[in-house]
Amino acid sequence: MSAALRRGLKLGLSRPHAATLARLSTPERIQDFIDRLATNFESDGATCLSVAGVLRQRHAHCIEAAYVAACALWVNGQPPLVMDLQARGDDDHVVALFRRGRHWGAISKSNHVWLRWRDPIYKSVRELAMSYAHEYCLPSGAKSLLAFSRPVSLARYAPARWVTADDELHWLMEALDDSPHEEVAP
Repeated sequence: MSAALRRGLKLGLSRPHAATLARLSTPERIQDFIDRLATNFESDGATCLSVAGVLRQRHAHCIEAAYVAACALWVNGQPPLVMDLQARGDDDHVVALFRRGRHWGAISKSNHVWLRWRDPIYKSVRELAMSYAHEYCLPSGAKSLLAFSRPVSLARYAPARWVTADDELHWLMEALDDSPHEEVAP
């Protein structure tokens, strides 16, 4: 049994779900998997599914995909980090963060292709967040990206609360919103 599969099982994932995440051994493979998930349009009301919930239902919106990506990184030996992007008059966005050497990259799902993947070329999370600023534009032309969170480690939360929970994770969405944020620009 691989170390990644063991870590997935230790998180409480079913064997098939743990095996799925264990196969996603690079950020690129994780992004490809996230891209293949159907978009969760929340036709029955607002959702915030756990990792296991997404893997069962095979659909996700941005924050749900960020949880899956962070968990896949964790299963494969990297920290489960996410970053919250806050906007004015626009949708917030959540991405999973990873590092290659000293550089940051992001795994992401969005209805808009320009809010997705970022190569690991950014020297800081601020620089990475700024790479999303151009795409945050209201119909009036005003820029709408206001702030970004410092990296939030999901390892601080028990896996039963976000990896395998049956309940909705609105509490975790609120915790991300309440985490320390920095302004994108003065």
